[in-house]
Amino acid sequence: MNPTRRHCLSLGAALIGALATPYAGAQTTTPIKFQLDWRFEGPSALFLLPTAKGYFKQAGLDVTVDAGNGSGGTVTRIASGSYDMGFADMAALMEFHANNPDAPNKPVAVMMVYNNTPAAAFALKKSGIAKPGDLTGKKLGAPVFDAGRRAFPIFAKANGIGSVAWTSMDPPLRETMLVRGDVDAITGFSFTSLLNLEARGVKPQDVNVMNYADYGVKLYGNAIIASPKLIKENPAAVKAFLVAFAKGAKDVMANPAAAIEYVKQRDGIVNVPLETRRLQMAINDVVNSPDARAEGFGQVVPARLSLMASQVSDAYGTKTRVDPAAVWNGSLLPTKAELNVLPAARK
Repeated sequence: MNPTRRHCLSLGAALIGALATPYAGAQTTTPIKFQLDWRFEGPSALFLLPTAKGYFKQAGLDVTVDAGNGSGGTVTRIASGSYDMGFADMAALMEFHANNPDAPNKPVAVMMVYNNTPAAAFALKKSGIAKPGDLTGKKLGAPVFDAGRRAFPIFAKANGIGSVAWTSMDPPLRETMLVRGDVDAITGFSFTSLLNLEARGVKPQDVNVMNYADYGVKLYGNAIIASPKLIKENPAAVKAFLVAFAKGAKDVMANPAAAIEYVKQRDGIVNVPLETRRLQMAINDVVNSPDARAEGFGQVVPARLSLMASQVSDAYGTKTRVDPAAVWNGSLLPTKAELNVLPAARK
């Protein structure tokens, strides 16, 4: 072959390769619209880090992560098809299933992240409320959709709490009303309300925190949920997402302070020290909890899930009973080795 012909062939091959590469990449990249349960705060790093570090991209996914405004909204938006996957409270997912039995696209949980509910009751020590039973007859405050308020009947039953009076408010007013004495106690997430009270001048040592998980309420918390349409049409994409997420979660738990930088990239006005503490509290309380270490990150125990389904059916007064088999699909979970992401227990 003469040099001129060889050169032309080489140029032609290079041109074909250059044209084919972007096309092949486009063919193998799956877009995933993902919605969080709340705004960009410390725990959001669990999803923002693997996005920013390219873990999802390396898995063949084009993932966009948006802030949310409550688990109920996240569940509804995935059911409507606006989002493919999200992060939401398992109880909110159960409620949607039981109240919308004929909905065609009910999301399902595919990985447990908060092995324990972050729900807790908070009271100032000066109120004399030191244990759950002391809440009987008291005035409690929380937004109507608050997970702790919705699950309070379960907490009350487990601890013999009598009737209480509820005051409703918007989330930004919850801790303020407790500090002012407008209510005797509030419910909220452990890593949210305590820090909010501190921001309002209350010292942590002056607050009694009653975590539901410490008082006999073994509800699961937030899970990664997915559209059944996506699971059916592209199960490989869901599994790839979970593998990449687990890899990112390991990084976050190994160095929470560094992970907060990825939250700041999405919301430049976040208080970095505060959100670092919030993330560490979330890891300690609900992600790397004793229950999570016993059961395994990402997984659920069928008997515990069934009990929760029954408790949610009763406490939330759902139209139909929650079917635990319908809200959970663990078939796409990563391998045991890939789920080995929890740091060693603190001494």
